[in-house]
Amino acid sequence: MIRILVADDHPIVRAGLVALLEAEDDVEVVGTATTGVEAVEQALTKRPDVVLMDLRMPELDGDAATAQIRAGAPEVKVVILTTYESDDAILAGVEAGASGYLLKAAPEQELLAGVRAVAAGEVALAPRVAAMLVTRASRPPEPAAALSPRELDVLRLVADGLSNRAIGERLFVGESTVKTHLLHVFAKLDVADRTRAVTRAMELGIL
Repeated sequence: MIRILVADDHPIVRAGLVALLEAEDDVEVVGTATTGVEAVEQALTKRPDVVLMDLRMPELDGDAATAQIRAGAPEVKVVILTTYESDDAILAGVEAGASGYLLKAAPEQELLAGVRAVAAGEVALAPRVAAMLVTRASRPPEPAAALSPRELDVLRLVADGLSNRAIGERLFVGESTVKTHLLHVFAKLDVADRTRAVTRAMELGIL
């Protein structure tokens, strides 16, 4: 049996996924989670074979929850199941340690095949997602973004896990100033969130 934890904050979507999975003879749903924090807690206690993880979750995004699950229980595989398919969203999930990235609009059999593939130790990527990754990998290397010294200071502290308030206290500036620096960082690195800003800076050799 493939033991699965379903993590999605939308009740209808969550119920639909549970119904789909429980109709299969080789699948057992061992729990559900409605927040990223709850997903991590249940994954670490119940140790399912696979976690179906929504990317946009309350309290803790799916990519961050995935990273915590993989760090605390490396044997637990994570499949990100979402409506988001931008380059940054995909890479953030993959870099967090997800073994699959499937779209909620995919046919039911594609979703089930992806879950079974990941449970068997394989990688499962929706065709459109795989095409995006191939396209991105084939691009020539990009030059390092020109971050200012203060923007680099802020980004380094983000990488250390500090909140905006803590960063402001460390740098003796207001929290609003930190947010402004981060917005500039996001724009220069062409990313949408803190996690991707850090990983993108690492890719470019900035951090």
